[in-house]
Amino acid sequence: MNTDSPFFHSKVECPICKTLNEFEKVRVGSYVEDGRDTDFCPKSINWRFPKYQLYNPLVFFVATCSNCFYSREFTGKFKEWKQDNNFRTYKLRTTKSKHLDLLATADSVMKRMGEAINIPSYPNESAILKLQLAIFDEQLFDHFSNLDVGRFYLRIGWVFRSMGRGDYQPEIGLHSILADLNAKYSMMKGAVEQSIDSVNSFSEYVNANFNSNDIPNEINAKLQPYNDNISGICKNMSENINSAHNNFEELGKLLQECSEVTVGDQNSGQTSQFLNHPSFGHFLSELKKDWDGIVTNEFEALVNARNYYQVAFNDGRSIAQGNQQIQATYLIAELSRRIGDHETAKEYFISTIKTGQEFIYRNRSDKTKTALAKKILELAIEQGKSNINAIKS
Repeated sequence: MNTDSPFFHSKVECPICKTLNEFEKVRVGSYVEDGRDTDFCPKSINWRFPKYQLYNPLVFFVATCSNCFYSREFTGKFKEWKQDNNFRTYKLRTTKSKHLDLLATADSVMKRMGEAINIPSYPNESAILKLQLAIFDEQLFDHFSNLDVGRFYLRIGWVFRSMGRGDYQPEIGLHSILADLNAKYSMMKGAVEQSIDSVNSFSEYVNANFNSNDIPNEINAKLQPYNDNISGICKNMSENINSAHNNFEELGKLLQECSEVTVGDQNSGQTSQFLNHPSFGHFLSELKKDWDGIVTNEFEALVNARNYYQVAFNDGRSIAQGNQQIQATYLIAELSRRIGDHETAKEYFISTIKTGQEFIYRNRSDKTKTALAKKILELAIEQGKSNINAIKS
């Protein structure tokens, strides 16, 4: 074993363009985690190799082709894709032409993300871009995995969190406070943007149902005034939220000025600029105009993670009974709590506790099988209480 490097290398032929890539994989024991947050995000990482302290290990979670940017989770199964008949026959055949068409399209989102990856200069930003590319390619499949997409969005949220609090870029004093402030600003902005989408979705849902062909014409006529009133109220709500949203640009500039005054122009520029863009967030916002699957901050990533986990759980096929089901319902609950959807959180915390208790009782003679369920049950009870307190406050 080469003790001078935390990596071992694997050569994998790209399924799309046949390029032979050499990917890095982190060796076991190359870093130590100092605890886990309530959504399983590592609280801090300490590398045995100090020069990699700026790197979130998730930089190496996804394998991205250096030529065509095709991206998949870097697992043993992906390394052996040529032996995977299901992948070659069903998945690869349908996605290959789509991927290559997008690669040939000037300024496609996929191409812009791939070309922006620069691990030595922007390791954590590159981790996010690689995860976004993995989501993009996964969704090119005719029947993609909602569970995998949810897992990838959750990890994007983790990387954003590590960048915001500076676990992988040690900071102290005022610089740390400003980093935390900017992270909270991004989450607040994401919450407002999510509110706009929620109001618009609600209005569209009401309109579609009140004008449904399943409702008799005479009932439709009676409902129309209510539909008009609801649409008017939703329009006013959207305008009010949009008015608040318009203040974010000014607020962002003020926070940037705070950084420049307290940390210094040169330092601030080094930490905020991304390639030829004012910031990484600005680059992501530009991508989001062309693909709404882009997330620009932790809040948006957690919203998407929760939504895709929920779809995967509800389809009844993606998540196995037992520990996987308990972990999935807990994550849906905890992510809902973190994004402020406390009623959904309450529903899934109750489900987790009930299912967990039943599973532990049925398998009470097998401590190995119930160990994970017990840990999640403890978390669900603790976070469920926090969620109830939030509802009451």
